[in-house]
Amino acid sequence: MPHRKIVTKAIAVPASRLSRLARLGGLASSIAGSVAAEGARQLARGQRPRMGDLLLTPANARKVADQLAHMRGAAMKMGQLISMDAGDMLPPELAQILARLRADAHHMPGPQLKKVLAEAWGPDWLRRFQKFDVHPLAAASIGQVHRARTKDGRDLAIKVQYPGVRRSIDSDVDNVASLMRISGLVPKGVDIAPMLAEAKRQLHEEADYEREGRCLSQFGALLADRPEYLVPRLHPDLTTQSVLAMDHVEGRPIDDLDGAPQAERNRVLTLLIDLLFRELFEFRLMQTDPNFANYRYAPATGQVILLDFGATRAFPDDFADLYRRLLRAGLAGDRDGVRAAAMEIGFLAEGTPERLERAMLEMFEMSLEPLRTDGAFDFGATDLALRMRESGMAMAEDREHFQIPPMDTLFLQRKFGGIYMLATRMKAQVNLRALIEPHL
Repeated sequence: MPHRKIVTKAIAVPASRLSRLARLGGLASSIAGSVAAEGARQLARGQRPRMGDLLLTPANARKVADQLAHMRGAAMKMGQLISMDAGDMLPPELAQILARLRADAHHMPGPQLKKVLAEAWGPDWLRRFQKFDVHPLAAASIGQVHRARTKDGRDLAIKVQYPGVRRSIDSDVDNVASLMRISGLVPKGVDIAPMLAEAKRQLHEEADYEREGRCLSQFGALLADRPEYLVPRLHPDLTTQSVLAMDHVEGRPIDDLDGAPQAERNRVLTLLIDLLFRELFEFRLMQTDPNFANYRYAPATGQVILLDFGATRAFPDDFADLYRRLLRAGLAGDRDGVRAAAMEIGFLAEGTPERLERAMLEMFEMSLEPLRTDGAFDFGATDLALRMRESGMAMAEDREHFQIPPMDTLFLQRKFGGIYMLATRMKAQVNLRALIEPHL
């Protein structure tokens, strides 16, 4: 499971709640100080400063990104989610700075790593290995990945969780939410409590590597008859709540395919979009994190390698049925049917102003364009993403009636959006109508 070579520093992860709280507290004070200084400068020039403009500056975004990257864990994960979900709503320079959180994180120094492994496997853990590479292949928000070879000859990728991550999830989420409120990223009056509860729930699941191991094996079994996909095999004897052991699989980053022949890009994206529809309608089980790093490509075999099942989510049976009804009505041009299904799913609510309802239904119509196309839809020759972003930003302006959709819907939309972004980057041409029809 090799990743791009990383050139990050070894920085110890602050593991205690107090040290993590102090870091975020210091960050809030630093931002408050820069807001006061900039506000004073603008007043001295005779300008009337706006709070949003003072808070959302590149300097403040850099402070936030650097501090969250240092902390890792749930704080960094929250920053990644904000940069993915709010990136389109932020000025480009801020989005770019926060996007750094989706690149590789700093890694743990050797002594901290050895302490974590001794707690998971016992003090003589090294005796089980011919070789254990202390420098990680990759480092992310919750853990880092190492290459190792056991005494019995297994070539493994071993994911090691940062210390203190599980203990600090709830406080990290609350503290980052406070920062979001202070910075104006969250509209006033919007109840984000359900979103925060869900973020905590999912992060606790992602920090349970035994659960992730079960999901890895489950996807391996679901795709056992599809050799086009490669899911690494779990090694349960070395897997604990904070260490995950799986086959090491050779592959390249999926976005390296942007220089591959058109036919190969089309084939790979067809596989990923087909899998997305199967996850929703057939498996009722979805890996909901669309980070490009979770997909890799094996040049020797042409297989798509699937990684990182921490964010796997099971959907209730009626959820897939509601989406089926929504898509059927949309493709049939049945506006009343679309509205009824959207109400049941929770996209629309009774009392939604007519202008907002109309805008939401028009946005849904837009999103159906790839499914309505006869033959291949060309992701590289469309301005659909731009039109949808403009439409979304216009709706976000209506802050008084802004409401967060149900969580299942939110995770599904994120996965759809991530795969759409990848298909656009690859300039893929995919017959989506042929892929969706068997499920409708």
